[in-house]
Amino acid sequence: MADFFINIFNRFQEVFDPKLIEEQIAGSLVNFIVAMLTFVAFYLSWLAIQLLLKTVLRSTKMDQTSQAFLKTVIKYSIILAGIVNALAVMGIDTTGLLASLGIMGITVGFAAKDAFSNLISGILIYLDRPFVIGDLVEVAEFYGRVDQITLRSTRIITSDGKMLAVPNTEIINKTVTSYTNFPNLRLDVPVTIGVNENIGKAREVLLSITKGDTAYMDSPPARVVVTELNDYNVTLELQAWIKDERTHVEKRSELREKIFDAMNAAQIDMPFQTIQLAPVNITQESG
Repeated sequence: MADFFINIFNRFQEVFDPKLIEEQIAGSLVNFIVAMLTFVAFYLSWLAIQLLLKTVLRSTKMDQTSQAFLKTVIKYSIILAGIVNALAVMGIDTTGLLASLGIMGITVGFAAKDAFSNLISGILIYLDRPFVIGDLVEVAEFYGRVDQITLRSTRIITSDGKMLAVPNTEIINKTVTSYTNFPNLRLDVPVTIGVNENIGKAREVLLSITKGDTAYMDSPPARVVVTELNDYNVTLELQAWIKDERTHVEKRSELREKIFDAMNAAQIDMPFQTIQLAPVNITQESG
């Protein structure tokens, strides 16, 4: 029995030998420093490649969206390679670790399904191209310019300078309206006139607003159509195609103001919706 406890004590001294612990700490510290330097080397290589990419991509015809996607893929590939090599330097079996992470990833995937959904949606947005960087879009109630498309969200800059980070799953599952996907855009501005007004005269006044203005297209030409025949007014709609679709907000506001001034100058009534009340005489019969 005494020999048993002596063997345990000797073994304990071997494990907790100060010199052995010192050597292990020193070795681990060296490996850690080398691992950090390895990761930093990979990160610095990414910075160098990023500068090279800017120079190379500037001379290519690749659009801005494709350039951003390519940079993202290269960046995370290099960083992942740096992490794997740094772990290998520290003596960690990366093959076994990746296998364990694969099994663990199934469990983690359920907990982080929204993050993975956004990741997949970001790739689908790039492949499907409902819009590109720089487009003016409307997603649900959000409107603005697409500033950046990441693997998690789409960054939209609104007209009042706000930055909206819309999750990519929202983009995929909602109707996206693009104002700049095609070279031209039609402005539809409704105008209400009185029922007693001459529609032909009102049409001439409205068409004269865009006539000769180089901001609007000659083909197809502007037109005025009747959209509603109400009890107390008639709704017309001025439809004009603009050459620069990016100016549609300014041009729409400008058209409304010009329509108001032109209709007043032509003395064409633009009434509010009214309700006419007719008096009714009520007589009481004597019993």
